[in-house]
Parts: sequence; structure tokens; C-alpha cells
Amino acid sequence: MKGNKSVLITGASTGIGYYCAKALQADGFQVIASCRKLTDVSRLQADGLTCIQLDLTDSASIERAVSQTLELTEGKLYGLFNNGAYGQPGAVEDLSRDVLRRQFETNVFGWLELTNKILPLMIQQGQGRIIQNSSILGFAAMPLRGAYNASKFAIEGLTDTLRLELDGTGVYVSLIEPGPILSDFRKNALIALKTNIDTDKSRFADQYASAIQRLSKPGPAAPFTLGPEAVYRRLKHALESDSPKPRYCVTFPTYLMSILQRILSTRMMDRVLRRAGS
Repeated sequence: MKGNKSVLITGASTGIGYYCAKALQADGFQVIASCRKLTDVSRLQADGLTCIQLDLTDSASIERAVSQTLELTEGKLYGLFNNGAYGQPGAVEDLSRDVLRRQFETNVFGWLELTNKILPLMIQQGQGRIIQNSSILGFAAMPLRGAYNASKFAIEGLTDTLRLELDGTGVYVSLIEPGPILSDFRKNALIALKTNIDTDKSRFADQYASAIQRLSKPGPAAPFTLGPEAVYRRLKHALESDSPKPRYCVTFPTYLMSILQRILSTRMMDRVLRRAGS
């Protein structure tokens, strides 16, 4: 019964996380949604979701969230959807150590700590699903996105390793690689860009001006943008299939880049990525 299968979702305040939390609940799963801000926790609770606070940059918050989750699920947890993340734009040469650290605290270190706290339970159960919401930028780096590229490359490396190490335990690990999806991702990236990068003094000032214009644009800003339901279909398969895929591409750009990465030389791929990144 799906109702006996509980799933913890991070980053559920908006976008992909919110949609997937609502859809999984409607499909009969016990969903524990989580958000960083208490105001979002209250909003999701009022919307009929079981929601807890979880700040991926805070070890004590992660510890509390795991304890709360297991109280709500009577000590069992079938699935973990690591989704909470943000994108820090900026050329590599414009990134400070602190800015890069903050990107990794949320996008990598928090995911690792949360996963490692839940893994022993899943291994003891003899079953479980860990689904990591990665990105096209987890395997195809684009300019002016160095911090986010690096964080998603790190997640892909950790996930591939974890999949090998969990062989035979009954715990399966999958990566979802969305590409352009309707969400608040661009809005949050714009805030991070303006807050953490001195765009006027950079040699990339013109490119930043174009990036700010693109990130400010409402609605789809890239061709082949899909809604969050496209991600949900992959998430549901990863949770329900007897043999979940190691990787799930979602949008046409993700499929295309995955194929090009395998057939083009590095120099040719660089040309494609420079153009796509602009």
C-alpha cells in the first residue's frame, strides 16, 4: 500500500518540491514536506500538507527534522527526495570563498548530512529510495554558473558512488536531471546574483546585465520549458518501480546535452555550452 510508504521532501515551499509533495499525497503516499522558513511551513500546513522546518545549512535543524519525521512515520521512512537547493550565478573569478561555501552548504553538505542520517534506517528496513534532484548542469557546465555547476557535479559524484556502495541493500539511488522547469529558481538566482556578485566591476558586466534581464523575465525564459509535473512523473517512477533508473532526464535540453556529451569532442562541446549558456 502506498499509504504505508512515507516520503520526506526537502525544499517544498514552491516549485518542484511543492508540486511533488501535493501530487505524492494525492497518489496515496504519506508525505512529510519540509521548508526552511517557518512562514512557509505554516502555509503548507494550512494547505493540507504535513510540513516541518528543515534548514539544510544547520546540522541541529537536520537532526530535529529527522526526529520529527520518524515520529510522524512511526519510525519508518521509504523515500527521501533531496530537492532543496538554489542557484548562485557568477563567473568563477567573481566568486568569493564564502559565497561558494554557502552554495555547497545548502546544495551538497546539507543533502549529504540528511541522507547519511536516514541511510542506516533504510538499510535496516531492507528497502528505501533516495532521489536526488540534480540538473543538466550536473554533467554539462555552462559559463557564469560556476558555483551551481560545481555543487551539482559534486552531487552527481556522491550519488554515483552511493549507488555502488548500496548494491544489495534494497536501497536504490536515482538522479533526476530536469533542465528548464517552471519554478521560482530564476527569481532566487537573481537575488543571489545581486546580493553576492559585484556585477558592475566585473569584466563580465555586459553578460551579467543580460543575465539579470533573463532572470527577471516572468514565465518560461528558455525553449522547451516544462511544468513541475514532468519531474513528478520521474519521481513517481523512481519511487514505485522495482528497478528504478540511475538517471532520469526530463526535458529535451537534458536529453540533447546527454547525447552530445557522449558524441562530441571536448572542444565541440565547449562551443555548444558557451552558446547555450549565453
